[in-house]
Amino acid sequence: MDMNRRQFFKVCGVGLGGSSLVALGVAPPAAYADQVRHFKLARTIETRNTCPYCSVGCGLIMYSQGDAAKNVAQNIIHIEGDADHPVNRGTLCPKGAGLLDFVHSPNRLKYPEVRESGSAEWKRIEWDDALDRIAKLVKDDRDANFIEKNDSGLTVNRWLSTGFLAASASSNEAGYITHKVMRSFGILGFDNQARV
Repeated sequence: MDMNRRQFFKVCGVGLGGSSLVALGVAPPAAYADQVRHFKLARTIETRNTCPYCSVGCGLIMYSQGDAAKNVAQNIIHIEGDADHPVNRGTLCPKGAGLLDFVHSPNRLKYPEVRESGSAEWKRIEWDDALDRIAKLVKDDRDANFIEKNDSGLTVNRWLSTGFLAASASSNEAGYITHKVMRSFGILGFDNQARV
């Protein structure tokens, strides 16, 4: 660096003035380890889950926070891809990355509802009532429309008036069991959400 005598004295004066201010205590305080901001996920509960959107079945880690007291719901504060999951290895598509908004959406359906025939409004019902209603409607329809033999007298055991659409994010094992159960009912209209 090429400087003349006048520039040299200016640089030395600024350095001396700065060091004098430090000696008088004007310098910023030292950063100590106990003043570090805590990691936001440090006291959360990790829960592994599967993304509900498509048939890829990406793995998620959901972080919830709460005081863990009895009858206190945990609040999900962060969702990210599971780096240990063999399908997505930590990555998420835009829909999966926006799952936190889906979880906290005021429009999200959290309980079963039914709309009676002739009514224009949905009414809330209990889970037990919803499952009993589904079981009754399935049994009534199967009893009314089950075909045991075709026109030739050949045993076919078919139920053609009802179909079933399976969840896309299920494992192969869950899909296999679902397929077996639906076929045991005699249902031929069976498909998976992944193809829809």
